[in-house]
Amino acid sequence: MPELAVLAVFIPTFFFVSITPGMCMTLAMTLGMSIGVKRTLWMMIGELIGVAIIAIAAVLGVASVMLNYPELFAMLKWIGASYLAYIGITMWRSKGKISSIDELHTDVTRHSLFYQGLVTAIANPKGWSFMISLLPPFISVDRDVAPQLIILVSIIMLTEFSSMMAYASGGKSLRLFLSRGDNIKWMNRIAGSLMIAVGFWLALG
Repeated sequence: MPELAVLAVFIPTFFFVSITPGMCMTLAMTLGMSIGVKRTLWMMIGELIGVAIIAIAAVLGVASVMLNYPELFAMLKWIGASYLAYIGITMWRSKGKISSIDELHTDVTRHSLFYQGLVTAIANPKGWSFMISLLPPFISVDRDVAPQLIILVSIIMLTEFSSMMAYASGGKSLRLFLSRGDNIKWMNRIAGSLMIAVGFWLALG
């Protein structure tokens, strides 16, 4: 199990990153308005499974390096910390726009919604790079990997689900809030500041 100090940093960081508007959140909001929250759950299930696959693959891939090449893992930790800081700076400089899915054809059968969420998550290169950089530094080399992975992935899935539910049920009111003024920009800056802080924390820890 990860240390409480690690969880105290990981949970708010991933929450603010998850809650900022992206492709999956915008898709959840649009589907929630068009076909209802209940049917949108099928897309959410697919997206959550996709995120879990990415997270597990990222950790297991780096875990093999961690166990066999501890010096290389220390280097990857620094690279991951630098990348998190880079993401944070990028989010700070973001102009803050809602992702567009106007060109996305939406089939509303259960299977199509499920696969749409799954493919959206797995085919997102930013999701892969983010998981590879964020998750491994939170894994301790002195503890069993499996319990740590289960807890961190569970936190990720719960956070993602809560965020998508908020977007799907928020509907037009949430879209209006995000489109008004600099609301998205400030959300990005909060998340970006956390990413920069976590990058420094991982590098110095």
